[in-house]
Amino acid sequence: MKSLAAFLLLFIFSLNITNAQVGVSITVGPPALPVYEQPPCPVDGYLWSPGYWAYGPDGYYWVPGVWVAPPEAGFLWTPGYWGFVDGGYIWYAGYWGPTVGFYGGVCYGFGYGGHGFYGGRWEDGRFRYNTAAWHVNNTVIHNTYVDRTVINNSGNRASFNGRGGVEAQPTASEQAAMKERHTQATSLQRTNEHTASMNKNQLASANGGHPSATARSTVGGQRFSSSGHSISAPHPTSQAHPANNAPQANSAHAAAHPANGNNAPRANNAAPRPQPQNNPAQNRPAPQPQHAAPPQRPSAPAPPPRMNGGGGHPMGSGGGGRGRH
Repeated sequence: MKSLAAFLLLFIFSLNITNAQVGVSITVGPPALPVYEQPPCPVDGYLWSPGYWAYGPDGYYWVPGVWVAPPEAGFLWTPGYWGFVDGGYIWYAGYWGPTVGFYGGVCYGFGYGGHGFYGGRWEDGRFRYNTAAWHVNNTVIHNTYVDRTVINNSGNRASFNGRGGVEAQPTASEQAAMKERHTQATSLQRTNEHTASMNKNQLASANGGHPSATARSTVGGQRFSSSGHSISAPHPTSQAHPANNAPQANSAHAAAHPANGNNAPRANNAAPRPQPQNNPAQNRPAPQPQHAAPPQRPSAPAPPPRMNGGGGHPMGSGGGGRGRH
């Protein structure tokens, strides 16, 4: 019987999936996924891109979960994931497509319980939000529903697939989804990762696996602590500009929902049909007091990466994160 490592490599290369990027193999695994609250979706039509641990010259760093515009209507985000293969940890980047595919069985929370997706669905070119799983700003978003029957979070905080983590294999439906048309992470998603890489407080070696900023309202927007409190206001030059008259984010956010999806139902009222935008609109809320604890320095930094035969790849060009247990 083939090992999980051999199965994953054979499966990925046989399908020639553009999102599966096998390049640098890390000898130390990523930290456990932090427990955090999801900020409310500020713009109708935006989807959640879960937070994840990426890897850079200084080791692992946390990329905050963020609300982003899909590249086109009807597309959903399949988060990237780390896989333990042949003694090393390799990153498989996420992608956009009509169906959510395999994301390593990692329980990112917020609609991503390990297999499948239950954060909402597309209907006639418009996204409807399942508020049993996703927290939305109901002053601007009314196209919602509540379905708790589909929620099946494993509660496992492991951030990688393979021995010592989540030992999961793709289902038949996930294999089919991986063959569909895909689009890589948007430029704003990549910007979100780059911004995190520049913040020393996001490094696991500095925060001990507990980053101060676990989520953002939008790329360049408000940062949120694990408890769901705003910890900063966006810098004016860091905000993206709205395109095609995208709706503005409302600054009056509701209280943070439990990230495991047990949210109270919200009203389901008619609202104008939005179009997904590539550039999010932002308000400029007043600065909030810092709630995160100061970063802690571990005893030893993460070791440097060693090259695996697949060619160079920047760790973390997809997306990932999890909810509160």
